[in-house]
Amino acid sequence: MQQINVLGTELLSCSQDPVTGYYRTGCCESHGDDPGLHVICCRVTEEFLEFSAAVGNDLSTPMPQYGFAGLRPGDQWCVCATRWAEAFEAQRACPVVLEATHVSALEYVALDDLRSHAVAP
Repeated sequence: MQQINVLGTELLSCSQDPVTGYYRTGCCESHGDDPGLHVICCRVTEEFLEFSAAVGNDLSTPMPQYGFAGLRPGDQWCVCATRWAEAFEAQRACPVVLEATHVSALEYVALDDLRSHAVAP
């Protein structure tokens, strides 16, 4: 089944290095079984990583037992829609790749808010 992005076109890959996505395909795809809705393709910043850690989701610390090397500023990663929305409200949202952000993100975040943080793929 073709996955659609927030622009209404085919969903592009977010990152293969590090490999991201709930399903670890590199895409922020959704099949309805991801409880965290990891659908927003972000280019993480130090500010966002610090915010995420402060609210309980440390994305910087490596977890080798899960094959996770930890994120560094500039990495692209599929972020939970609600976490990005929280960061946006706290004025700590990171840039977003619209072409790689799944349409289901629009259930939690306005397209204009995503566009205000858009970067090229």
